[in-house]
Amino acid sequence: MTSTPRSARPEDDGVLLVGFDGSRDAAAAIAVAAHLLPARHARVAHIWTSPGAGSALYRRLAQQARTTEHLRRLTRQEAAAAADGVAATGVALATAAGWTAEPVVRGEHSDEGADLAALADELRPAAVVVGSRGTGGLRGLLGSVAEVVVHRSSVPVLVVPPLLAEERAATSSGPALVAHDGSESAAYAHAVAADLLAPRLLVPVHVESPMSDGSGELGEPGVPTDALRLRPDGFGPVAAAGAVAREAATQGAGAIVVGSRRRSLVREVVLGSHARAVLHHGHRPVLVVPPP
Repeated sequence: MTSTPRSARPEDDGVLLVGFDGSRDAAAAIAVAAHLLPARHARVAHIWTSPGAGSALYRRLAQQARTTEHLRRLTRQEAAAAADGVAATGVALATAAGWTAEPVVRGEHSDEGADLAALADELRPAAVVVGSRGTGGLRGLLGSVAEVVVHRSSVPVLVVPPLLAEERAATSSGPALVAHDGSESAAYAHAVAADLLAPRLLVPVHVESPMSDGSGELGEPGVPTDALRLRPDGFGPVAAAGAVAREAATQGAGAIVVGSRRRSLVREVVLGSHARAVLHHGHRPVLVVPPP
């Protein structure tokens, strides 16, 4: 029996969870996601930590504090107040982008990515939205908050990288490419994307082996018969991701959809090397759909 996509379940109600740290990348992610997922309600989440001992704010507060415990309370109060302002900025950006929005502020946690994924488990949104540089301003995707969210989230995650002007424009109406390898996870990702991104056109794509003769075995198990057959320039995940990225550019695609493989005993998503490569080299927003 086919599982009902999470985003189609009544309790999801189309609500989004948006990780927001106040950075330019996070603001851009909201604007792009609003094109792909219009007319939604967003819970704009900012997860804060107390300022470190090396920060200017900490040094100023240390001059006022009477005791170590007093200093701890002061830093928490200042960080919480600043966090409210950051979340309010995110709500304003979300509203300007066409969503309705409300702030969600959490603090004093040790791992922002894990905390955002845990918040997704708690709130059960239709999807999580993050910029690829992470909600903590960390560099790149590998090791960033965004990657932790992708690995641990039990709901779909839309990862928005920095985009060129042409790529941003495509998010308004361009089709979504669905990477399809014939697996159950790919079929499920396609079903979820059809619900989340409706009425946007979905285009299934299948990356063939570089050793293929190009004939395209249309009877290959699990791969849709209408899937576009892509030929990579070489071997390995990066070459496959490059083929998908080139097709996305040719199609003027607004997004790429990939399915994650399975969950380990600690409930982390195992993306697989090809999905990870698409996240790094796709040059489009990537919707990562975990298994049901």
